[in-house]
Amino acid sequence: MSDDLDWTPVRALARRVRAGERLTLTNEVRELLERTASEVGISKTDSALAIAGVETAEALLLECARRIKEGSDRLTDALYRAKRYRLSGNLDSARQEMRDVLAVEVVPHYREIAESQLEDLEDEP
Repeated sequence: MSDDLDWTPVRALARRVRAGERLTLTNEVRELLERTASEVGISKTDSALAIAGVETAEALLLECARRIKEGSDRLTDALYRAKRYRLSGNLDSARQEMRDVLAVEVVPHYREIAESQLEDLEDEP
């Protein structure tokens, strides 16, 4: 999945909508929203309902962009802290950083990264 992720169009579209531009619900935009919603942990049912109207589609777009940004920020910060803990020999705190991410993260791609990091940390003595 991660090889296919390209969230640049979603981020750009969200910036335009936040700046006041009205979303135009073309087939391409609908497909982008449905695909991205799935990639950020939003059900097909919820995304299908959301793309039925412009206002709900805009809300879906902004929610997708929020999940992408906040998940990325959360994971990046946790990875940084975990690395510092690991380098100082505090593996328990490094592991806890990844567990904390997993406790709240809904974006499957970010969860996979955190799970992988936690597995690597579990293998260390």
